[in-house]
Amino acid sequence: MSSEPTDSVSTDDAIGFDDLTRDIAEVPAVEVITTVAVHLMSAAAVKCGLAEGGAADKDLDEARKLITALAGLVTAGAPEISNFHAAPLRDGLKSLQLAFREASLVPDAPGTGPGEKFTGPVYS
Repeated sequence: MSSEPTDSVSTDDAIGFDDLTRDIAEVPAVEVITTVAVHLMSAAAVKCGLAEGGAADKDLDEARKLITALAGLVTAGAPEISNFHAAPLRDGLKSLQLAFREASLVPDAPGTGPGEKFTGPVYS
């Protein structure tokens, strides 16, 4: 009996850390920023209860954190990625901020909602 697992990956087939580092080095900053923003948006939408699981997945405390992080990223990154890339991110952010307000039992005052310290007050 061999002590080696039968489904192991050979060293020749494995991707090394250096290979991954070279790959990320080739990715333009705009792609990294927009990809991270999309991941934050997706996670925030789930936590606002907008995904398939609906209310079962709703966690507004977590959603607030994700939306605030997204607002910071979009606000800081917008001048670096151009309006062409930033505009859809801003639209998605505003939609999430409004969805959060709608999902809250006691809505935050204008200007105090998630991410509004970066974006300013969001009104419907």
